[in-house]
Amino acid sequence: MFSRCYPTLSDMISDLTGLNIPLPIFSYGFFLALGFLAAAYTLALEMKRKEQLGLLKPFKHRIEKGKPATPAEMLIHSIIGFVIGYKLLWVIFNYREFAANPQETLLSSTGSWIGGIAGAALLGYFKYWEKNKQRLDKPVTELEEVHPHQTVGDLTIVAAVSGIIGAKLFYFFESPGNFTEFLNDPFGSFFGGLTAYGGLIVGAICVMWYAWKKGMNPIHVADATSPGLFLAYAFGRQGCQVAGDGDWGIVNLHAKPSWLAWLPDRLWAFSYPHNIIDEGIKIQGCTEAHCYILPQAVFPTPMYETFATLLLFAVLWSVRKKITIPGMMFSFYFILNGIERYFIEKIRVNTRFDFLGLHLTQAEIIAAICVLLGAAGLVYFIRKHKG
Repeated sequence: MFSRCYPTLSDMISDLTGLNIPLPIFSYGFFLALGFLAAAYTLALEMKRKEQLGLLKPFKHRIEKGKPATPAEMLIHSIIGFVIGYKLLWVIFNYREFAANPQETLLSSTGSWIGGIAGAALLGYFKYWEKNKQRLDKPVTELEEVHPHQTVGDLTIVAAVSGIIGAKLFYFFESPGNFTEFLNDPFGSFFGGLTAYGGLIVGAICVMWYAWKKGMNPIHVADATSPGLFLAYAFGRQGCQVAGDGDWGIVNLHAKPSWLAWLPDRLWAFSYPHNIIDEGIKIQGCTEAHCYILPQAVFPTPMYETFATLLLFAVLWSVRKKITIPGMMFSFYFILNGIERYFIEKIRVNTRFDFLGLHLTQAEIIAAICVLLGAAGLVYFIRKHKG
């Protein structure tokens, strides 16, 4: 485990190798992307297996061939080309400034008009040329067979986009101050402050809706996604740990128990030096972009969740072929996820609410609901299977 935080991959490379390579990649985003790729891979494997078992079947997709490019298509591609060119040409001539703060640069009005106009012309013309090359005297409509595992890319995109939106919305619900922070600095705060359960709930709903619209059984798709959700979460939490984004535990001033003597000290209590949110006190003599360290060490809960969810992934992955009742895998996921999150919340820093006379965090409330829903799902799907 790293002994400090690395807000960007450049920080990590510089510290570990001594090489100063400016890369516009935040470490949290890098690990999050790895999580989505890992989940997509396991989903593809599971969907192929369920196709072989006859649980997921190919569906027909209507496509039109031979039509020329419409003005709307050319306009959309021209707009996309303008945005890409507007930013890209500026980045080429101002790379170091971009690498130092890519998030703010991409979401600002900074750019090159020459690059934007060139990009609009090129992409608009390319769309015209591409459609004209395939143009037929009489356009035809065909039905193309699509196998469920071929939709994994689309499912991943739906999960990513809806998950980020859901995570941001639930972050706003946690505290009115979070929304005020966003209003005061929408560019700077948009990609910070995400609630995992918000991403899970909204992402799951959207993925199941997409599966249903495509003619796939949403329950089988949900079962197929379950193991990979734990894997993706593990990568995401590792990103939180590496970046030091504030998702840590409460202050831990307790001496490490003797029975944990084998555990590295930084896994017992960690001060998150150089964290990305600049929380704590200034590190003397530091000249980096993020020079803060927590005044008191805390429980490194992202690491605990990384280990726990990797273990839960291994459990679900090992039993997936033995669970034959549709819906049970997803129900087990809800139960295990809820239990894991409920107990980790006991040592995490989070806003607490008065709920039925209890002081609980939003995550504890949702975790308890997840366990109840998972248990109810088990009962329902078992009874349904027995007929």
